[in-house]
Amino acid sequence: MIKVVGLGPGNISDLTIKTLEVMREAEVLYLRTSKHPNVEYIKSLGIDFKTFDEYYDRGENFDEIYEKMARKIVSLKNVVYAVPGNPLVAEKSVQLILEYAKDEGIDVEIVPALSFIDAVLNILKVDPVEGFKIIDGLQLEVQRPDTAVGNVVTQVYSRLIASDVKIRLMEYYDDEHEVYLIRAAGVPGLERVEKLPLYEIDRVDWVDYLTSLYIPPVKNKKKYDFQDLIDVLETLRSEKGCPWDREQTHESLKKYLIEESYEVLDAIDRDDMEGLCEELGDVLLQVVFHSQIGKEFGEFDIRDVVHGITNKMINRHPHVFGDVKAETADDVLYNWESIKRDEKNIESHTESLMSVPRVLPALIRSYKVQEKASKVGFDWDNIDDAISKVCEELNEFLEVYKTQKNGRIIEELGDLIFSIVNVARFLKVDPEFALTKTTEKFITRFKYIESEGAKRGKKLEDMTLDEMDELWNRAKKG
Repeated sequence: MIKVVGLGPGNISDLTIKTLEVMREAEVLYLRTSKHPNVEYIKSLGIDFKTFDEYYDRGENFDEIYEKMARKIVSLKNVVYAVPGNPLVAEKSVQLILEYAKDEGIDVEIVPALSFIDAVLNILKVDPVEGFKIIDGLQLEVQRPDTAVGNVVTQVYSRLIASDVKIRLMEYYDDEHEVYLIRAAGVPGLERVEKLPLYEIDRVDWVDYLTSLYIPPVKNKKKYDFQDLIDVLETLRSEKGCPWDREQTHESLKKYLIEESYEVLDAIDRDDMEGLCEELGDVLLQVVFHSQIGKEFGEFDIRDVVHGITNKMINRHPHVFGDVKAETADDVLYNWESIKRDEKNIESHTESLMSVPRVLPALIRSYKVQEKASKVGFDWDNIDDAISKVCEELNEFLEVYKTQKNGRIIEELGDLIFSIVNVARFLKVDPEFALTKTTEKFITRFKYIESEGAKRGKKLEDMTLDEMDELWNRAKKG
């Protein structure tokens, strides 16, 4: 039988009678650490114990330390293990003991105690029913605060850790959001509480292993989060919201998603990071907008969207989240396409080509279709063959372009463009990008013609084609 007892926050009066009895009767008693205010009192009672303090000195990180502690306790089988506070509050080693003991078929008895959280709540006169969250200060990369409720950050045991905690919390809170730094909550003579701005918590010189941080809920936000955006859209679509937003449908919003996506691409092309941040926000708005409409009709909501894409990314990266090997980017793409076909029940290669959305810009769609056909060997052997095909299609176009057969003209012109996309694919050049670059070049040269013509006192409408060609060639050389 393993018995785990809590030593309370640090006040002797918080030690329970049962905890003292269990420790007195223990054949083997281990304390997680001797750095606790009640340890001297336990010594004065003549209770013998061992500690894991040396583990802290030798361990690489806390995860490793707690795992070794838990393994040691479970290996002893008949032992009492004492931890600060309540064994079931912010005690990783206890959770590991419960897990390992279950695997070994060993019973574990938990003797509860007053936790440091109780002491913190008492100091601050906070009722947790209003919303409360406990976060491990060493796990902030995976444990995120909820700004709508009070948060207690544990294990802020040094100024270095306080600095790291501060930096991570500033992703969610304003730098000057007022917080409470608390040391030795509930321990007479050691207890200390200081209210200060978040950015100052690592400047306090009394931070030690008994220190934690309380962050009050944010009333007037200066930093909004994803949930705020969801709430805003829900309000805008409500009866008391905006008439325009209420009228929108999936169909009416289609053009805005396309426009905003192109504005993202434009910001990237201009290397405008501030603009990119703004434009990505506009795209995100469209995602949340469609999700809110879907929620109102009982079809799906934003959580379904997030779950779906997260699940897709995990499933399509088995080389990261599973046991599949992918040494190169080509391996990754091959696996991706294979998994995608299975997910969408695509049984033939023709279905794979048809799965490329018709609404894509024609250059992009033709490029993707050719790529998929190439994967099964339906492709030219080399780029020279692809270029020869361009010449062949050009000759076929020249045979019909002066005729009145509009259908044939469209067909042959399409074949010519399609063959040029093939050449672009062999060169690994995005035809959409290439054409966009050429269009921008045309505009730049056209601007030169107009500005130089103006210097000569001429408008474009008054210039001859030869005059414009002369300026065009000058612009080209420039």
